[in-house]
Amino acid sequence: MVSVMEIYQLLPKTNCKKCGLPTCMAFAVGLLGREKTIEDCTPLVEEPKYEKKLEGLRELLAPILSADATETGMIIHTEKCYGCGNCVVACPVNVANDPKGTAIGRGPVSGKAILIVEDGVVKCVNVDQCRRFGPEKVLCSACIVTCPSKAIEFI
Repeated sequence: MVSVMEIYQLLPKTNCKKCGLPTCMAFAVGLLGREKTIEDCTPLVEEPKYEKKLEGLRELLAPILSADATETGMIIHTEKCYGCGNCVVACPVNVANDPKGTAIGRGPVSGKAILIVEDGVVKCVNVDQCRRFGPEKVLCSACIVTCPSKAIEFI
């Protein structure tokens, strides 16, 4: 898991405000929250003296910026998943939204589930229903702690 401090260490630390934020620390938080992009830090991108920091930052943030990450920061490593379905039945939103399937230990029967097993691996659908999504997010980890293969992570 990437921390704000790891990101901050790779920034110019000039507090130039060119990104629209008052400090490089605020920019680091913005990057981690996917509210800012690396390109928003013009000194980092344009000045040759920060080339190594830029390269390190791109490498560090690659998982966060990947197309595999959902809006909640969830990444499902399909190569690790073997479709046990523990995450599907452990998800409190799945249970609440799908009491006739998920709540009794079967697969989801409604279209309201967040996690489903499809073709032998877990898949995230209806991500906007996840407790980690939106302005009133909750740091739920039910899907992570029940995954025996560590195929799910949040960044």
